[in-house]
Order: sequence, then C-alpha cells, then structure tokens
Amino acid sequence: MTEPLIRQDEKGSIISEEDDDFKPENPSQKGSPGVEWLSTAIAVWGSFQFGCCVHYTSPTQTAIRKDLNLSLAEYSVFASVLAIGAMIGGLTSGHISDLIGRKGTMRVAAAFCIVGWLAIGFAEGVLLLDIGRMCTGYGIGIFSLKVPVFIAEIAPKDLRGGFTSLNELMIQVGGSITYLLGTVLTWRMLALVGLIPSLMLIFGMFFVPESPRWLVMVGQQREFEASLQRLRGKDADISFEASEIQIGVGLMLFKQFGGMSAIGSYASATLELAGFSSGKFGTIVIGLCQIPVTTIAVALMDRCGRRPLLLVSSVGTFLGTFLIGLAFYLKDHELVLKLIPMMVLAGVLIYLWSLASGIGSASWVIMSEGAAGSLAIWANWFGSWAVSYTFNYLISWSSSGTFFLYSAVSAAAILFVAKLVPETRRRTLEEIQAHMLFSNSHS
Repeated sequence: MTEPLIRQDEKGSIISEEDDDFKPENPSQKGSPGVEWLSTAIAVWGSFQFGCCVHYTSPTQTAIRKDLNLSLAEYSVFASVLAIGAMIGGLTSGHISDLIGRKGTMRVAAAFCIVGWLAIGFAEGVLLLDIGRMCTGYGIGIFSLKVPVFIAEIAPKDLRGGFTSLNELMIQVGGSITYLLGTVLTWRMLALVGLIPSLMLIFGMFFVPESPRWLVMVGQQREFEASLQRLRGKDADISFEASEIQIGVGLMLFKQFGGMSAIGSYASATLELAGFSSGKFGTIVIGLCQIPVTTIAVALMDRCGRRPLLLVSSVGTFLGTFLIGLAFYLKDHELVLKLIPMMVLAGVLIYLWSLASGIGSASWVIMSEGAAGSLAIWANWFGSWAVSYTFNYLISWSSSGTFFLYSAVSAAAILFVAKLVPETRRRTLEEIQAHMLFSNSHS
C-alpha cells in the first residue's frame, strides 16, 4: 500500500507527507467523479427542500387563511416563523455537525422537515401550523449551511463554484415546483408532497461517504484516508475571521433586506395588489422562468467568477425592485393604470432572475468557502425573518415606499461588492483563506 500523500500536523491542518511546510492540497489530484456527482446529487435534495419550504406560503396564503380563519397578523407569524426556526438551525448546525458529522446533521435536518410538514398538513389550528413551520425552518436552517459546505468539501477545484451553485439551482427548482403545484393541489396535499425531498435525502445518505474534514477533525485517520481515496476533500485553516465575517454576513444581509423573502413569500399577493385578478398567472410565469435562469448562472459561476456575477446581480435586483416601486407609485397617482400589472410582473421577474443569477447563488458559494458559515447563516435567517414579518405592515404603509426601500438596499449592495468582495474563482480554499489573512493584516 502506498504512503498517503497528506497527513495532519499537531494543529489539525493538512500538510504534505513529502514536505513539512504547509502546502495546499494538489489541485490536480482527482477523486472519483461518479462519487462526487452522486454525493452532490443526494445532498441537494436538502436544497430542494429549502425551496419548497420557503415558497410554500406564496400559493397557499388565501386557502390557509380561509380554511383556518386566520387573521393577517396570524398568517404573517406563520409565514415568518420559518426564519426563526432557520436562525436556530443555522446557529446549532455547527455543534451538531461537530458531534455527528455532515451526513448525520443533514439527516437530522430532514427529520425536522418531515415532522414540520406533517404538522402543517394535519393542522386544525394556528398553533400546530406555527410549530410545523418552525420545524421546517429549523431543518432548512441546517440545510442552508451544511449542503453548500458539504459540496464545497467534496468538489474538485475547477468545478467547486458550479457544484456549490447547484445548491441555489435546486432551491429555485424546489420553489418553482411548489409554485406550480400550489395552483392545482390543496395546501394540505402540498405540505405532504413536501415530505418527498427529505425522505429522498435520508435514503440517499446511505450511499454517500462522510466528509473528510469532519473525519480528520475527530481524529478518525483511517476513515479520513479512505474517504480521500474517493473524494477530493480539503481541510481548512480557520484562524482567520474578520474579513470573512464582513463578507459572508454582509452578503446575506444585503440579499435579505433587499427584499428576497418578501418577494419570494408574497409574490402572489404582490401581483394581486398590482391588479391581476389572480396571482396564479404570475406565479406560473415565475415558476417556469426561474429554473433556466439559475441553470445559466450555475454554468457561468466558474467562467465569469463570483464578483462580476454579484455586481451584475446587485444592479439587477436594484432595477427590479425600483421598477416595482415605480409601478405602485404610478398606481397611487392613478397614472398609466393599464400598464401597472405588467410593470410589477416585469419587476418581480427581473428581481428574481437577477437574484438567482448572482447574489442568490454566489453568496452561498462564498459563504461555503469560508469558516464563519454559522454566523453568515444566522444573519441570512435573521434578515429573512425581519423582512417576511414586516412586509405586510410595510405594504399597508406604502406599497411604493416598500420597494423603493428594498431598491436602496440593493444600491448599497453594489458598493459593498465593489469595495469588499474578493474573487474566489479557481482558488483552493486554502488560497482564499490566505488572501483573507493577508488583506486582514494590511487593513
């Protein structure tokens, strides 16, 4: 048996067996592409579940409020409590992962989602409804961190961005399918359909190797070496934090406070407010359009780089929300009323396309390439809760003002990306971290 190419030093870092100095793992070292693809394909069922959970409230709002006699405030709590559960899931996922590994943690997340969907599907009152929503939130809070991190750990260097962007693609696929199924299924049946992704993930995890990083962290050297024979895992030096926290947390906050959860959760209600007789038409259009756009973004991630996509995406989200705000402003002043519905639909599509093509996917990629993931996830879900909970109240205050506020956040995001976000395309995780350390020491 040949000697292993890499080993651990006393600090837990991976170093070359042939050189005592630290070196990044050889980027040309290949694992089994079949195992890498299989592992990724199974892991992104968690991303699919993420999309189903987040977008569940959009096509079901009217039916749930009618069947369970919920007030606007009660439904707002139901829609937004997902983010509270996700905040808790994001904060605790690191500790759970340290104890039972990436695979076990994703199984725990899937179990919470299963319990949550069953509670929602059989709810006869607001309490069980909210408990179920919080459980699904806890599950996807874990998924939102562990799926992209797991994929980043197993993906080859040149494909890491594309592989990790499959996380965003499957979020959009899950959301789009939920939009579409929500137009033909009852809200209870839609909740039961939501069980499928988690069941697929739990079953599929039996065929996936454990993350090499977790194995080396807990001292399972033999299992670590065996896993490296199948996957291209890389261990990370987590000594840096400051620059990474600024970037990871900043991107998540800009993404959320730019209106992501509001538009994602209340797209149907927004279109009805604009003048559509029913939100179903716009919902179907949104569902059909999101998947191809996100697919293109996945292909561009490693060709164009994260930073250019983030810049273009931030400009697009600004234009989309500004167009929606302008449409509602014109409606308030009874100008060009016939154009208002299509202006709002166009604004929503521009926003969602721009989000999916850049800041939606690239923020997860950059987060997964760093060590402050749990804090970035917490920031993401705090923003999600705040935006989704306050949206109905802001709309009651001023529909145009609400979206102008979101567009101002996107404008600030453009400056943030231009000034602070580094390019991470085609760099090893160690090179990214070394760049962060250098930038931090010279700031």
